[in-house]
Amino acid sequence: MLMAMNATYPVLFQRLKTSPFWLLTIGSGLMAIHLTLVWRADNPNTIGTSILFWSAVASLVWQRRDDLKLESGVFASLVGFLLIAVILIRSASIPLGGNFFDLIPVLSGLGLGLLASGFRGLKQYWTELVALFFIGAPRLLEPWIVDISPITAKFSAFILWYSGFEAKLNGVYISLPTGTVEVYPGCSGIETMIHLSGLALLFLLMFPTNWIQKIFVPIVALSIGFLVNGFRVMLLAILVAQNNTEAFDYWHHRDGSFVFSIIAVLLFGLFCWFLLQQSNQEPQENKIEGYE
Repeated sequence: MLMAMNATYPVLFQRLKTSPFWLLTIGSGLMAIHLTLVWRADNPNTIGTSILFWSAVASLVWQRRDDLKLESGVFASLVGFLLIAVILIRSASIPLGGNFFDLIPVLSGLGLGLLASGFRGLKQYWTELVALFFIGAPRLLEPWIVDISPITAKFSAFILWYSGFEAKLNGVYISLPTGTVEVYPGCSGIETMIHLSGLALLFLLMFPTNWIQKIFVPIVALSIGFLVNGFRVMLLAILVAQNNTEAFDYWHHRDGSFVFSIIAVLLFGLFCWFLLQQSNQEPQENKIEGYE
């Protein structure tokens, strides 16, 4: 009987790893769990990012479905099942916004990749795993990222001064004649910059680009995130100087902060659209030159 059970387990894993239906079902379930948790967390910025990245990952895998090698072993399948089991168990009790919450997408990708292709086959999914990592995991790196609050404060104070306000800078404090605002790390813009960096990575993964664009696109993403947040800090300083507490709370904590995130994403989207338009025009110009 023991020999029969030992023979059954490899057959079970063999059937699972070679069945695209099971892999699709498990992947869809993991995606649904994460999106449900994100929805419960009530963070519009995270919801949009998660849907966009999951859709991109699904699209990338679907485009290469006929070229993927589904050759997993018993041990790799066990590890994959273990990762998925941990996600299922923890998802019922994890605090929304916790560290494990941010790791769910990449852990889901690792578990599903091990089920499908084993340890050796994980390299097939490196682009998808990187994309899943950028859904939430970069937020875990924020405490170790250099604090750019002084730079943000200096930039916002310069904008205020250039616009005609009597702005003075003291470290991370921007002072106007009737009020002072502190630029602490949470308002430095690093979160928006990380968010746009993920979108830049997604753009580079989804569309063909040359080496110059691969360098230029992330730089533009970081710059847009920093500049848009700098104008947001400027607005907050003006509202503090006007003693407009209600407007300050709106633009600082509530939907107003989300508006600036949307502006940053739209600006980066316009840049990517312009880049694609230029790339599409170059082959046509080359064809015309070749014809002539």
